[in-house]
Amino acid sequence: MTLQELVNQAASLYSDRKAVWFDECSGKPPTFYTYATVVKLAVELTAFLQKFCDQRGKCEIGLYCYPGINLPSWILGILQVPAAYSPIDPDAPPMLSTYFMKKSNLQYVLVENDKLNKFRMSHVGYFNHNSSTIEHIGLTLFQMSSSNTDLNLQVKNVTSKYEPSKAMASSQPGYTIRPDQTEVKTSEGAYMAVGQKCSLAYVLHTSGTTGIPKIVRVPHKCIVPNIQHLKSIFEITRDDLLFLASPLTFDPSVVELFIALTSGASILIVPNTIKMIPVELSAALFHHHHVTVLQATPTLLRRFGAHIIKSTVLSANTSLRVLALGGEAFPILNLLKSWKHKENKTTIFNLYGITEVSSWATCYKIPEEVFTDDFRTDFPIHLGSPLLGTKVEVRDANGSAVLEGEGQIFIGGVERICFLDDEVTVPMGTMRETGDFVRVQNAKFFFLGRKDNQIKRHGKRFNIEWLQQAAEGLCQVEACAVTWYQQEKLILFVVPKDDLKEKEVVKELQKRLPAYAVPDELVLVKALPLTSHGKVDISELNKIYQNRLNSRRRDSKLSGAEELWERLQYLWKAIDLDLGEVKWEKNLGDRIESSACISKCGNFIVVGCYDGLVYVLQSSDGEIHWTFVTEDTVKSSAVVDPSSGLVYIGSHDQHVYSLDIYKKECMWKLHCEGGAVFSSPCLSSLPHHLYVATLGGLLLAVNPMTGSKIWKSFLRKPLFSSPHCNEKYVCIGCVDGNLYCYTHSGEKVWQFSTNGPVFSSPCISSLTKQEIFFGSHDCFIYCCNMEGNLLWKFKASSSVYGTPFVFQSDDLKNKILLAAISTDGKVWILNAKSGTAEGVDKLPGEVFSSPVVWGTKLVVGCRNDYVYCLDLYIQEKKNS
Repeated sequence: MTLQELVNQAASLYSDRKAVWFDECSGKPPTFYTYATVVKLAVELTAFLQKFCDQRGKCEIGLYCYPGINLPSWILGILQVPAAYSPIDPDAPPMLSTYFMKKSNLQYVLVENDKLNKFRMSHVGYFNHNSSTIEHIGLTLFQMSSSNTDLNLQVKNVTSKYEPSKAMASSQPGYTIRPDQTEVKTSEGAYMAVGQKCSLAYVLHTSGTTGIPKIVRVPHKCIVPNIQHLKSIFEITRDDLLFLASPLTFDPSVVELFIALTSGASILIVPNTIKMIPVELSAALFHHHHVTVLQATPTLLRRFGAHIIKSTVLSANTSLRVLALGGEAFPILNLLKSWKHKENKTTIFNLYGITEVSSWATCYKIPEEVFTDDFRTDFPIHLGSPLLGTKVEVRDANGSAVLEGEGQIFIGGVERICFLDDEVTVPMGTMRETGDFVRVQNAKFFFLGRKDNQIKRHGKRFNIEWLQQAAEGLCQVEACAVTWYQQEKLILFVVPKDDLKEKEVVKELQKRLPAYAVPDELVLVKALPLTSHGKVDISELNKIYQNRLNSRRRDSKLSGAEELWERLQYLWKAIDLDLGEVKWEKNLGDRIESSACISKCGNFIVVGCYDGLVYVLQSSDGEIHWTFVTEDTVKSSAVVDPSSGLVYIGSHDQHVYSLDIYKKECMWKLHCEGGAVFSSPCLSSLPHHLYVATLGGLLLAVNPMTGSKIWKSFLRKPLFSSPHCNEKYVCIGCVDGNLYCYTHSGEKVWQFSTNGPVFSSPCISSLTKQEIFFGSHDCFIYCCNMEGNLLWKFKASSSVYGTPFVFQSDDLKNKILLAAISTDGKVWILNAKSGTAEGVDKLPGEVFSSPVVWGTKLVVGCRNDYVYCLDLYIQEKKNS
């Protein structure tokens, strides 16, 4: 049986039942599709793909989209071609997506229609537009360009970023086969083959955190037993509602989706931005929709916070019937008991598996009696029994079977086989090395930790997850993670509860652990960073600690030769505008994406950096006056209050900060709830408000003196645009394609729609007063009045990302002009009143920065690593 056959069987029995719910969580009623609708749309997509795709040999089709109401129909439509679907995350780094598509040899990619511009910009030149859009299904088909040297170069660049991946201990050499073979006999035995065109269900890649990301091709025969067995274990019925918690690029999403759609049950889908906001997510899952089955990583569950878990997720009257935790070490029993209400009836499972043998390998139902008051709190949770068709072995370092004692897990089975990277055949019964160590006791497997987490410290070998479990058991710890930083320091990162005292935590750990397992340092963080798969992002934690070290080095005034940041390649430069000469330059140790702001007295400039630091430099020579440490990358540009001299800046740590750069202290910081702060804050003098926008879609009005919230508006989609205001209104662009206008009291006055995401910040100039200028990814530059009515629009040659600039000059006949730059490098000078072109020039690279005009000179940065200064007077003479 294939996945699509199982879904069609269920649809024939439950055609009128609701299959898919999609809730934008915006106050609008949720939408739903019945099983009949899902199948109907899938059949239409299948016919479309069969018409336009060359199906000779195996067929794999990329799916570039966000989760939405149409997602199950899209996946089912691809499977019925027959083809394997290959999810591509629009939010993943373009270089990684390009590597994945090339390495997977994807010939076709289906792109969600409102992601077309994002796809083209991220993968320009790699794909050709192959066919007309299939409008009512919301997709456009692209085909890989036949020859592209740039794409091959990107693949090499990704490969060079990682160390060579270690080959599987039990992997076998490949074997040449014909495309129509699924099993091959040789003198060495039987092989599974990837070649038959209907054998594969989907193609994913591993995260790449421990080496080069591996491509994983998953046959139907490998994943279907998982679906069938877990349906039975979880006792799924047509009355269940499951939540699509996992991203499409993480194989547990397949389990969530197909357990529901092969049972007559329903699947709930919400936007990715909602998943980042615990209060909104818990309300959607348990108050609005009454989800009955939730599969998640322990870290994702912890993101709800202890209060929501106790009061909602695992409360006495929760709708949740099944909670299945997997992908990471299971939480210690004591912590789980503290979360679970005494009268809670949710059945909890421990799942274990690896992407290389998709998806789960073992399952253990936690006995209800372990949650009683008199049950021992140190009861160990084991991994459970192998799932249908799955074989689990434990081997020692010599490859011998371990029946009692410690060893590494290997997973496989006769048909539980996936194809990794370039494999075209795999020996039947292949066992894959997991990198996970267990203790075998009475035929039960007790997880010890990752192979990578085994360290030797103070002459003793132990697993760092031992420290994590001990810390999790402390009442002052909300969540925690451990890193072995540069194989030298044991660092414990803690999300604190209430008024945690570091010294008390360390004392408690010293009581519970031997000296060699006590951490060198304890670092407090607001939240644990997650990978796209919902696991703790160790590399991000190490960056946070590196930032802390950098700050110490600067504070102790080490010499330039001793400071790591002084020797890195990223520079901040001050350039003489008339001569184009560098007056001074300063190395800031990491990438810089923000613009500088000048202090009240003009003696300092403030700039943020990817290393999480805010730098205050002397404007005369670039020497560092002060650095301030945030907990994540700073891409936001700072804004200075001309009355108080205070500086305001946002960070990807979800905070906005008020800094006194003269006293060298933080006046206040505010958690913004709605995600990272990418754009720049905006300051209004009357009323005295600070406006802040987040990637979670939240627009906040803040009291600049106290940091208290005045009002907020949740726009649901990411806000890359910076808010701008005048004496009456505050305006901001949104990824949903709209420009929004609010009063200073928080009332939405109007919204103006474009046909593409708006990353450009609105320009409200004192010269025009009645007009707002902004660009869109739909390639137009817009001018509307303060009532939200279109005055004119100008068609540029590509998307407009940066903010337009209004200016006037005596040398240019006193005209009021608008400078705007499209991403293809075209510099447009427009008449601000009429929108007609007064001049145009072309830079030799892409441009995402905003132009600045000073006198008759226009200055802008270009992606070819140059800053350009254009003389507008010469341009005017050429076009007069």
